[in-house]
Amino acid sequence: MTAPLLRHRPAGIEHPYATSLDQRVPVLPMVGEPVVLGVEAGPAVTAVTCAWAPLGADGERGEPVVLELAPSTATDADAAALAGGEGHLAAAQAASLGGDGGWAVTSPPVEAGAAYRFTASTATGREESTEWFHVHPARWVAEPPAGFSAIFSGGGGRVVDGSLEWLVTDDGIHRVRVALTLAEGDHVVGFGERYDALDQAGRRLDAVVFEQYKSQGRHGRTYLPMPFAHVVGADGSSWGFHVRTTRRTWYDVGGSDPGRLVVEVALGGTAEEGVDIAVHDGSPTEVLSAFLDEVGRAEELPSWVLRLWASGNEWNTQELVRQRMDTHRELDIPVGVVVIEAWSDEEGIMIFRDARYRVRSDGSPFAAADFEFPADGAWPDPRAMVEDLHARGIKVVLWQIPLLKTDASEDGLHAQVLAEAAAMVEGDHAVREADGTPYLNRGWWFPKSLMPDLSVQRTRDWWTAKRDYLVRDLDIDGFKTDGGEHAWGHDLRYADGRRGDEGNNLFPVHYARAFGDLLRKHGKAPVTFSRSGFAGSQPHGVFWAGDEDSTWEAFRHSVTAGLTASACGIVYWGWDLAGFSGPVPDAELYLRAAAASTFMPVMQYHSEFNHHQLPLRDRTPWYVAETTGDERVVPVFRRFALLREALVDHLAAEAARTVATDRPLMRALFFDHPGEAAVWAHPQQWMLGDDLLVNPVTEAGAQDWPTWLPPGEWVDVWTGEGRTVGAGGEVVTLRVPVDEVPVWCRARAWPSLAPVFASVLGT
Repeated sequence: MTAPLLRHRPAGIEHPYATSLDQRVPVLPMVGEPVVLGVEAGPAVTAVTCAWAPLGADGERGEPVVLELAPSTATDADAAALAGGEGHLAAAQAASLGGDGGWAVTSPPVEAGAAYRFTASTATGREESTEWFHVHPARWVAEPPAGFSAIFSGGGGRVVDGSLEWLVTDDGIHRVRVALTLAEGDHVVGFGERYDALDQAGRRLDAVVFEQYKSQGRHGRTYLPMPFAHVVGADGSSWGFHVRTTRRTWYDVGGSDPGRLVVEVALGGTAEEGVDIAVHDGSPTEVLSAFLDEVGRAEELPSWVLRLWASGNEWNTQELVRQRMDTHRELDIPVGVVVIEAWSDEEGIMIFRDARYRVRSDGSPFAAADFEFPADGAWPDPRAMVEDLHARGIKVVLWQIPLLKTDASEDGLHAQVLAEAAAMVEGDHAVREADGTPYLNRGWWFPKSLMPDLSVQRTRDWWTAKRDYLVRDLDIDGFKTDGGEHAWGHDLRYADGRRGDEGNNLFPVHYARAFGDLLRKHGKAPVTFSRSGFAGSQPHGVFWAGDEDSTWEAFRHSVTAGLTASACGIVYWGWDLAGFSGPVPDAELYLRAAAASTFMPVMQYHSEFNHHQLPLRDRTPWYVAETTGDERVVPVFRRFALLREALVDHLAAEAARTVATDRPLMRALFFDHPGEAAVWAHPQQWMLGDDLLVNPVTEAGAQDWPTWLPPGEWVDVWTGEGRTVGAGGEVVTLRVPVDEVPVWCRARAWPSLAPVFASVLGT
């Protein structure tokens, strides 16, 4: 079959922040607005034209005009949308929009419906035309026209009069926007995990699940959005809202008008659309509880989750894992969990690399006994490895990705993964395009891979059955449910009846749920370790802040991410302390990050794949010490790790209290002191449970560090010295050597916690 000369998709690949060369921009123009019409053309194409024709009231095409297209490339704005900096995935990300083969032209203003098609010509005289595409311009109206039904409900009496508008075309209703009243001095916190600021007042943002590879705080994007936020008044009053939708939403949080929080919601584009915005009054905890009543809340996880987690993407053999854990033991640095990322072939993510087996052409599940593990292979005895780690008191978590490679032209693609792909498609287990063909990942990571349709139980069972032996036979304790942001396309089809615009944000929720259920099936706690999610992710395991560089800026952004995620009901949260990507962090950054992580819900380090190039990029404390030449690293890190180990029982009790009460475990201070202006001047402080106040040192070279102490009786955990703070609180500035971070304990709890700190610090 001859390859087509042209490709045009009106919505392109549907990257939420960038355009592809083959799309219409904007996809939905306003009345009177021109559009840029783009195509991708084969290398033989020498000219491209576009026939542009008005549509009559009867839908018939009028006389077309012919537009000449010119070659085009991805824009600087598109490149910026993909910026991830240095790292092994950066090149793949930057190349994902393509660069050559683009052609584009600007249309006349779209005053009414129009039709267009493209024709390509080659030097040999070959011509080829696309199908006709239609475009209908949109307009904002207070009342949709006759024949349309638009229903808005909720708002709790906070809707600004006259602010409700609907975006309509001749075909249907595509969006709604409405303004909620903001008072002077209101602070707005939430929208899921946010990296750029605790208080979003004055900012514009959206909520769509997206993989921003690093620099999340600079771009304002997140893996874990939610259409929910708290509004905290300067007088201490509090309320919150939840846009009851799974579609994309946008927010202007007083950026255009300080008195208005404008909410814009994507709709389905049909003639009957609606949206509901729940408004909850009460304290921040009461607002959060009302939200969690709808979307679900975390369940208590075993205390081992609260011990130190260790991993490195290049720990890709059984021997390397053993060596790393041996060194932990030799240096007396306790570790509770090892995450093994590079264990599989990274094609189907279900079989240990180097394992020998007979291909199962029907894609049916394996048992451990079906594999032979060569003695000289990467993983000579996975079961023995797990038993050894368990004997040391270390739990084992294996990495996952919810994709299946399918491109048979790739070098070395295994026969088994091709059989799995065939079984997925034949068994109707794949997410599908609107035309019924299997969806192939449009993103830059694992491109063109199949994606299982985890929206329904039958496919969740089918997908996890292939990993069943890992838990049943090998005794694996959990799964790092990485990825989950790969569903791009408003018109994808899910088996639960949702289209992509409704179902894409829910994919990571279903994904973590599937692996949690697999673990439960075998009597294990549902310990999944995810970076992506949406409203409804709260009941599903542990989360981390995703991919980030080893910089002070990323450190600060990650702290903010933890506080905002927690404010939305995420309980078990952590980050790759000091970052996972780029050169090894300097000793000061590493130790300051370790200090902060000691007092977060999850403490863990991790390092990115770097093709095993020297120097290595491990984030183990001994390698950081070796690389930086700083002899303080190992003893100081050991001190923090031992302190963390001593705090596990206390943290487990506090986590249980959080699950019972909805008061966040890593709790921004506005929860307890909503009327104190100082809270907003110190946005990176938090309460860890009810008794410990933490203030991380997040600036290089700091010798002294100011901490705002709320009213009450407090004890400095490093010295045991008490302090009484009066009404309004007090800013206390202390010396901060690299082996300390400002942490204060409520005096009432000090008698029980003093022995814990003394067991490590000797205070």
